[in-house]
Amino acid sequence: MLQIKTANDKTWQVDIQKETIILNGTPFNWDIQPISSNTFHIIKDNKSFTAELVQADYQSKTFTFKINGVKQTVSVKDRFDILLDQLGMSDANTQKVNDVKAPMPGLILEIKVQPGQEVKKGDPILILEAMKMENILKSPGDGVVKEIKVQARQNVEKNQVLILF
Repeated sequence: MLQIKTANDKTWQVDIQKETIILNGTPFNWDIQPISSNTFHIIKDNKSFTAELVQADYQSKTFTFKINGVKQTVSVKDRFDILLDQLGMSDANTQKVNDVKAPMPGLILEIKVQPGQEVKKGDPILILEAMKMENILKSPGDGVVKEIKVQARQNVEKNQVLILF
C-alpha cells in the first residue's frame, strides 16, 4: 500500500495487487509505454499523456513529473511510513542538522540568512560560485541559524563549515 500526496494536498491510496493497481478502492486501468528512461506515454480513459520524471529525491520520497508540460510534485509514503505516522513517530528518522559545509571549493557570492533567523528545509541559505557556476545551497533541515562562519566574497574549501544551526 502506498499513499501519494500532491503539493496541493490531494491524496490517493494506491494498492498494487499482482498486475492490478487499485486507486482509492477502484481498479485503475491504463496503458503505459516507456519512451526513454525518464519519459512515458500513458493512455487513460481514451486520453493521451506524456509523463516525464524531472526530479527524484529518494531520501525524502518526493518526485517531480512533467505531465503534458505541466509540472506536478508528489510525495510517496509506503506502509512503513504510514505506520510511523500512525504511531506518532514520523520524525523518527529525521536527523538533526548542526551545520552546513561547502560541498566543493568555491567563492561565497551571497549569504541569504542572518544569525537568529529561522529556516525551513529547502530554504536558500547562501550562493556558492564554483567552476563558474552559481550554486544555491539550501537548508538541509528546519532550524535556527546560530552562527555564520564565512563572509561574502570569501574563498572556501570543500567540507569547510559555512553555517552553524
